[in-house]
Amino acid sequence: MPSAEELNENREQVRTLIAGIDDATANRLLKGALDLHVHSGPSTMPRQLDHMEAAEQAAAAGMRGVLFKDHHYSVAPVIPMMDRLLGKPDFHMYSGVVLNNSTGGLNPFVVDAQLKMGAKLIWMPTAQAANHIRTSHGKVRLASNVKLRNSPALSPVDGYGNVLDEVKQILDLIAEFDVILSSGHLHVWEIWKLFDEARSRGVKRLLVNHPMYGLHFSYDDIRDLAQLGALIEQSAGLYIDSRFNYYSPQELKEHIEAAGVAHSSIGSDLGQVNSPTPVEGMRQAIKLCLALGFSEVDVHTMVATNPARLVGLSD
Repeated sequence: MPSAEELNENREQVRTLIAGIDDATANRLLKGALDLHVHSGPSTMPRQLDHMEAAEQAAAAGMRGVLFKDHHYSVAPVIPMMDRLLGKPDFHMYSGVVLNNSTGGLNPFVVDAQLKMGAKLIWMPTAQAANHIRTSHGKVRLASNVKLRNSPALSPVDGYGNVLDEVKQILDLIAEFDVILSSGHLHVWEIWKLFDEARSRGVKRLLVNHPMYGLHFSYDDIRDLAQLGALIEQSAGLYIDSRFNYYSPQELKEHIEAAGVAHSSIGSDLGQVNSPTPVEGMRQAIKLCLALGFSEVDVHTMVATNPARLVGLSD
């Protein structure tokens, strides 16, 4: 984790850069965007807004949709009710299930039920992934106001690197329903094993979240997985003026360029207290990308075209 001085330096760089980009340009590019990484509540962790508030704010900004992520439950079953209450048929809401122990772990029966209730994305373990637990003494942390029971460390592979039989069943279900597989907080070595198996079983929608944060990626890993068809999502909260600003603006540029704009997306990864809202996070990320020299077409590709394609919408 960066020192306090480094965090402050990163934030100051961001403030200076985005000050040169007007709100009107950012707001125009925000229209039609999709944020596929929204951490609204309720949750075991402190959240500054609930799912309906997150949807209302995104819709008011002209965004096309959001995807809700909680580490310990799925929002998917209640989205039809939220659609009715929001009353905006052109605004799309999605969710899915993270395969932590709190949701049943690497359990194909849970995945089967969730997919039949509308889940759009299946995340591999996050807070209870073996990789996350091993490295949680460092910068990979999930602050919670609730102390959950200690639970076994989860991995989709055995000690020899073979994908577990129950995970193969999960991959078959993901392929059958043509939904998204996310790498969660696995180690990059596990992700390679998992994605190779997934592709062999017909999974077409692959997503890597924040590859340089806690997953031990190299730039070559980013490039190679992108070329194999994975969408590489950068978390806005790690680069903008937030308490999670662990990387400099130049590193954002390098992380995007490693995958290439055609294989990159940006999700807010926000909703936590004492941070920008998801919508404001996306707005700042748009400004920062423009300030770093990415074109408006590039930004539209990363915040609208690529996430739309991933969830099965036309641009």
